[in-house]
Amino acid sequence: MEYIKITKENIDLEHICCAMSGKQSLAKKEWMKNRFEDGLVFYRSKERGKCFIEYIPAENAWIPIEAGGYIYINCLWIAGAMKGHGYSDDLISECIRDAKETEKKGICILSSEGRKKEFLSDSKYLEHKGFAVADTSEPGITLMYLPFDKNAEPPGFKECAKHPKTDENGFVLYYTDQCPFTYYWVPKVQEAAKENNIPLKVIHITDKSSARNSPSPVTTYALFHNGKFMTHAIQSDKKFLKLAGETGEIKSFPVV
Repeated sequence: MEYIKITKENIDLEHICCAMSGKQSLAKKEWMKNRFEDGLVFYRSKERGKCFIEYIPAENAWIPIEAGGYIYINCLWIAGAMKGHGYSDDLISECIRDAKETEKKGICILSSEGRKKEFLSDSKYLEHKGFAVADTSEPGITLMYLPFDKNAEPPGFKECAKHPKTDENGFVLYYTDQCPFTYYWVPKVQEAAKENNIPLKVIHITDKSSARNSPSPVTTYALFHNGKFMTHAIQSDKKFLKLAGETGEIKSFPVV
C-alpha cells in the first residue's frame, strides 16, 4: 500500500478518509489547517477508503493530558475492505519512526477498558504492539502509551478528565470540529432536543486551551446529563432521543 501525507499545500486537493462529503469535509479540513503549525501529521492510503492515521505532539493535543515529549495519536482508523491487510501496522510504524526521529519519549493514544468502544482504539491490538495503560479515567477510557525508554515517565490525564462531571442540569454536550461527523449530527441533536423540550446546552470547543481543560477525557464529543458523563460516542438524533427517554427527560412521545 502507498500512503499520502496531507499537508497545508495539498489539503484542498486531497480527500481525508474519515470525512463525509461537502461541508463536513470542509469543517474538518479547516480544523486541520489550523493545526499544521502545531505539528499535526495526517497520512492516508493512496487507495480511497477509511485508512489513515492522524497525530500531533502531545503538548498540542486537544485533550486534557499531561504528556510532554510524547506524540499523541488523534485517530487511527482502518475500516471496511481496508481491514486485515496490515495497514494499521504500516501507519503505527510510520508514527513511531517520526517520533524517534524527532527524539520523542514515545507515543500515546486513547483506548478503553474491556471491549472496544466507538471512536477509541482497540486495546488488544495496542497491547499486541507493545502499548501499556498509562492512566485511566472514571468512564473506563484509558490512555495507553508506548515508551521508547523503559524509564520514561508515563503520560497521564489531567485531573479534570479523571472524574468527568459538570455542574449543570439537563444535557450538556461538548464537541470540536476534529471529527467531521460532529458537524453533521450536533445540529440534528439540537433540533431534536428543541422539538421535544429536552434541556440541552451545546458547547463548541474552538481552541486548544479549552480542549485541554475540558471535563472529559474525550473532547471530540462528550455528552453529560445532570452532571454525569454519559458517552463520548457521537449521537444521531434518534439515539439521543432514546437516551433522553431512558433518563426521563422526554415527557411525551418524541418527535423524530
